[in-house]
Amino acid sequence: MLTAIGFLLTLFLSAVIYRTFFRRIRRPNEPPLDCGLVPWLGHALEFGKDAANFLLQMKGKHGDIFTVQAAGRFITVLLDPHSYDAVVWESHSRLDFQKYAISLMERMFDVKLPNCDMAAEKAVLKIHLQNQNLPNLTKSMFYNLNGIMRDKMSAAREWKEEGLFNFTYNVMLRGGYLTLFGSTSDYSLNTHCIGEDIKHSEEVYKEFRKLDLLLMKAARNMLSAAEKKEALSAKKHLWQLLDSDKLKKKAWKSSWIESYRCLLEEANVTPEMQSRAMVLQLWATQGNAGPAAFWLLVFLLKHPKAMAAIQCEYEKVFRSNGHSIIQMENISQELLDSTVIFDSVLSESLRLTAAPFITREVLLDMSLTLADGREYRLRSGDRLCLFPFVSPQMDPEIHHQPQEFQYDRFLNANGSAKKDFYKNGRKVKHPSMPWGAGSNVCTGRFHAVNSIKMFVFLLLFYFEFDLKNSSDKIPSFDRSRYGFGVLQPENDIVFQYRRRFR
Repeated sequence: MLTAIGFLLTLFLSAVIYRTFFRRIRRPNEPPLDCGLVPWLGHALEFGKDAANFLLQMKGKHGDIFTVQAAGRFITVLLDPHSYDAVVWESHSRLDFQKYAISLMERMFDVKLPNCDMAAEKAVLKIHLQNQNLPNLTKSMFYNLNGIMRDKMSAAREWKEEGLFNFTYNVMLRGGYLTLFGSTSDYSLNTHCIGEDIKHSEEVYKEFRKLDLLLMKAARNMLSAAEKKEALSAKKHLWQLLDSDKLKKKAWKSSWIESYRCLLEEANVTPEMQSRAMVLQLWATQGNAGPAAFWLLVFLLKHPKAMAAIQCEYEKVFRSNGHSIIQMENISQELLDSTVIFDSVLSESLRLTAAPFITREVLLDMSLTLADGREYRLRSGDRLCLFPFVSPQMDPEIHHQPQEFQYDRFLNANGSAKKDFYKNGRKVKHPSMPWGAGSNVCTGRFHAVNSIKMFVFLLLFYFEFDLKNSSDKIPSFDRSRYGFGVLQPENDIVFQYRRRFR
């Protein structure tokens, strides 16, 4: 009894000492501060369990800017979309992205690249994934998607059932992997993916998916001993599959992978660490397109009017221009950009499911001026975070009935693309931010959009498909993935498909 009383007394005194000498005190002009009830831990559990719900509660309590404590860190959250540009365009000498990214690279992928210049890496991505290189990348992606789809079609003479998420993620990741990291076959020879590429890409997906299921826990240092062993096993297998020497020998590979490998070599990165970096890049380049395509298909299958509009546009775009889907590899970017209904459906799908954090480390004490003139002081060593999923994407003032899927939300009455949305009577510059914004906007977004379009059009061309049970509900989100891009479903949903041509 005395031991228990002594323990409680010690705990009480520790809490008093912490609050008296170590607890952070809000300074003048700083955002509202909420440290939570538990010393040091603060709001870490609520933040990690369901970031969207937690931040909505904090917004209701404190307004659109506040600072919370979570596991010893102080995170200032800004949820005013009118003020986001003040953050995303701020100098890297004041608000830095790289520090947090380096920490995640090591925690999730065991990657250490101390001599690498992330700005140079981004410049390489921009050169090879945009502008004049985009058409070749699109052509290669079509070739690889088409080969994988034809392989799937050969096994689907009769109705076949599969999880829609697994099907979509599998095809998209394998197609993207072969396009960027290389294949044994050459699309310029106009032959379909050969068996070796089909088999190899399937093995890459299988191991990647094992790792992908554990990455969120790895990012938060929450892996159990057994999970750490499982993650390491998957990583080791992927390091072998994406061995830098093996990638050199690929018959055809993107110009990006060659330039990136040269960048690593110039920084004296060891071959072993190069292979680890390749696995990191596989996740960075392929981790979102598959889930994005999945949600788009789910919404189409649950909303027949949207599906009919997409199919009508698909027929119009190709037939009116004298094209077959099989000739898509030669279709211009202008034609791909003409699918305004598809663009609206994709934008709406991403609005509902893309939930990245835009994170910056505060490198020095500084002032942040919001769009309405309010000025707040930020402390060096804190972390600044924007969460566009909460606002603008789910803000009812910007998007009427934001929880509902409306396929024409991003269309004007005359059928043109709608870009004007408002909050507090002012136009919102970014009504949805699935690709981020500012100096760190997603470099591969144009390639990703082209890839999703080609995947859906090929699916419509090759297969009849539907949900196995039309009454199945749209899956809930895996809430542990808030902050890391496009969300994944908590459970898969079964669909059935068969080839159109017998």
